[in-house]
Amino acid sequence: FYAQFCAGENPAEIKATIAGLKHIGFTGVILNYAREVVLTEDQAGALKNGAMETEECIRNEIVPWAQGTLETVRMAEPGDFVALKFTGAGSIALYQLKDRLPPSPALYKSIDSICQLAQERGVRLLFDAEQDMLQDGIDDWTLEFTRKYNKGLGEAVIFGTYQAYKKNCPEVLSRHLALAQVEYFALGVKLVRGAYLNSDPPELFHDTKEETDACYDSLAASVLTRQWNADVKGEGEYPATSLVIASHNAESVRRSRAICDAGRAKSDIAFAQLQGMADEVSCELVEAGQADKTKVLPAYKYLVWGTTGECMKYLLRRAHENKDAVQRTKGSRDALWYELVRRCKSAVGLA
Repeated sequence: FYAQFCAGENPAEIKATIAGLKHIGFTGVILNYAREVVLTEDQAGALKNGAMETEECIRNEIVPWAQGTLETVRMAEPGDFVALKFTGAGSIALYQLKDRLPPSPALYKSIDSICQLAQERGVRLLFDAEQDMLQDGIDDWTLEFTRKYNKGLGEAVIFGTYQAYKKNCPEVLSRHLALAQVEYFALGVKLVRGAYLNSDPPELFHDTKEETDACYDSLAASVLTRQWNADVKGEGEYPATSLVIASHNAESVRRSRAICDAGRAKSDIAFAQLQGMADEVSCELVEAGQADKTKVLPAYKYLVWGTTGECMKYLLRRAHENKDAVQRTKGSRDALWYELVRRCKSAVGLA
């Protein structure tokens, strides 16, 4: 299970995984150091009220997370992305995010050093979404560093993550676009459906998958074309935006591709799928880009690295997602069968 979804435990293993993907034809990778924390409600309530940043906290929690994330940025190549989870920094980060407090001095310095190194190396940063009880705080921190590193840019260096399965996602995105418009910074949008169905209250989510799909496609179209619509509301000129379509849904990917093919895309775009999932969607992008060099279809694979223990929360989410992935599995099987038949025909001169 680890080998299916994770890139490796050390730089040598990870670099070999990256080299293999780029040899196939992928534009690049999104690297993520797996260290994170997922809280139950009881654990969230038990966080120390007024938690202080102690030397022990800095040494045992913040520094290991910062070092692992900086190492991730060093392993990435120019043009790649690095994704990070603030909760990996430990208890002080959890407390501050839950109560929407600014990052403590040592934590701010660590995040800023990661941003600086990424900027120097030409690597873009994706600040991941997490549990809803922490998400407002995560958005606050993301905007803080977005203002600093995306100021006056036409393309984003720092990206926030927007979860389309949440009913309030259009409102949140519209609000952030309004800030970008007024404060003149580029807004980086990593658009996902979401992965916290098990840990977040169900009333937060759209009632049906169809509603989630419609929301996702509407938000993607707005950002990609830089046009306001019924879901993404605003006035005046659309701000500078960059978009990552992080989706395993073949129809959503094709809809964004169609906008690009029609010449309507105004934002730079990257398509991304997790390692070990939706490979037929990823390879369709790679093949299309190789067949027509005039098409801009940057295809990325999202790679998580770390020890098995560090990757466990991530692997549990993948296990949950794949419990009900019958239709996606059928699609993958059919895609593999089609490719096998195509190669057999080609081998005997029938293709």
